[in-house]
Amino acid sequence: MRNTARWAAALGLTAAAVCGPLTGTAVAAPVAAPSSLYAPSALVLTTGHGSDAATATPERAVTLSCAPTASGTHPASFQACAELRWVGGDFDALQPRLDVWCTKLYDPVVVTAQGVWEGKRVSYERTFGNMCMRDATGSVFAF
Repeated sequence: MRNTARWAAALGLTAAAVCGPLTGTAVAAPVAAPSSLYAPSALVLTTGHGSDAATATPERAVTLSCAPTASGTHPASFQACAELRWVGGDFDALQPRLDVWCTKLYDPVVVTAQGVWEGKRVSYERTFGNMCMRDATGSVFAF
């Protein structure tokens, strides 16, 4: 009987410590606060030879995070983030520069971008005729 009383007391103290005092009022779960003042912008960029992402093997992949500052494994993360901000995150707006001359050799290169840009999910794929055309669009996929 003595051990049962000790066990009940220990169980009661443990329950009070874990659950808090039983007052008959419900306690709401805390609301998750945002972890940053900036909307998340984190991407994984890939590039590889092939006509589409389903059949091409990624040859290179980098990470690019643009909020609150440019970072990641992208070799020119600051410039790539600036270019994406300039076009509002619209990858299709990254057009080839007119001052770059590329050969007409067809050796398709596919690029992808997966992740989040300013809080919105991104899933992008584009095939270029060759590496020169890819690099002519700026620094986003030049890695």
